Amino acid sequence: MQERAREIRTRYAEVEASTYGRSWTTEEIMLGFLGDVGDLAKLVQGKAGVRPRDDLDEALAHELADCLWSVLTLANAYDVDLVGAFTSTMDELDEALSEG
Repeated sequence: MQERAREIRTRYAEVEASTYGRSWTTEEIMLGFLGDVGDLAKLVQGKAGVRPRDDLDEALAHELADCLWSVLTLANAYDVDLVGAFTSTMDELDEALSEG
């Protein structure tokens, strides 16, 4: 997934450079992620019956994928080993839960 996210980010950077004269900064990618999280929150409300829409399941899956792409892209930008970080974080949480 990280490689695919990198490929798409590279293509976006090319479009941004031709459109805006430069590619997005990591701060701008983060702001885009925040917008996606807001959209995701509205879709979660939809699943709770507060904001229904006809294409809710499809839209929810799309927005979750958008959010994941942003996380993968930020991890790549900051050289974070996301697999390693996820594994160690889950191990820490598992240990904390086991300790009660």
